[in-house]
Amino acid sequence: MFEDFEVRTVRTDGASAFVRHGGEGPPVVLLHGHPRTSATWHRVAPMLVRSGFTVVCPDLRGYGRSRGPAPTEDHAGYSKRAVAGDVVEVMRTLGHDRFAVAGHDRGGAVALRLTLDHPDAVSRVALLDCLPISEHLSPLTTEFATQWWHWFFLAQPDIPERVINADPDGWYRGDPRIMGQENHDEWREATRNPEVVRAMLEDYRAGLTVDLRHEEADRAAGNLIRCPALVLWSLRDDLEDLHGDPLRIWRRWAVDVRGHGIDSGHHMAEQAPEALASALGDFFSGRTA
Repeated sequence: MFEDFEVRTVRTDGASAFVRHGGEGPPVVLLHGHPRTSATWHRVAPMLVRSGFTVVCPDLRGYGRSRGPAPTEDHAGYSKRAVAGDVVEVMRTLGHDRFAVAGHDRGGAVALRLTLDHPDAVSRVALLDCLPISEHLSPLTTEFATQWWHWFFLAQPDIPERVINADPDGWYRGDPRIMGQENHDEWREATRNPEVVRAMLEDYRAGLTVDLRHEEADRAAGNLIRCPALVLWSLRDDLEDLHGDPLRIWRRWAVDVRGHGIDSGHHMAEQAPEALASALGDFFSGRTA
């Protein structure tokens, strides 16, 4: 995977970020979702390099080979604000003060926080199979609570660790034929690490507490994404079924939104890499109207 990419670990505020980076040209950072690592981009990242971009793929705080601080009662160390700070520090360390960003799933929540907290750093943002956390929760429907019950289970104290670590392969299921063998092996090693599992759970605990408060404060203050935004969602997942048109929702958060569905299941970087890389390449190069 990631032929001709370099790897390094960047020290950030109270954490360390494992990073893959390669290519030459305008910088793009790709942020994975739960429970993946940066390896999920192993098909998309080389395509973007061939399209003329510098591509940076970090493991999110606590995921994969990145490490975060010890959990605290307020979960602030794993807030999207803290993780967005990691990304800014990674990019500055690599020499990029301004960059484009794509975030999938939980990485999409980080991408949102990046654009709101560091607007001068983000030139364009792609939001993949995600909505703001607050939009998922308000209004909270029985359909959402039933189908996305894992949000509420993973945010519970202590119990999820015991359940998941008792049988991580049974909880986190992946198919190497779809994921790619090396991606699958890296992901499986991470999900068998209790320290990583704890950090991923802290991500969800932060989501329902400190992250939600941050989003509510943004809405009250009228803060919006000012850079161009691309919204892509998987047509074979349930985001549109549960919430309706994602573009309609994101237009409450951004001034310049465009996008469309992709024929894929949830993990579009693994299941539809050509379509995703094409859409991202067009958008980041300014070819998307």
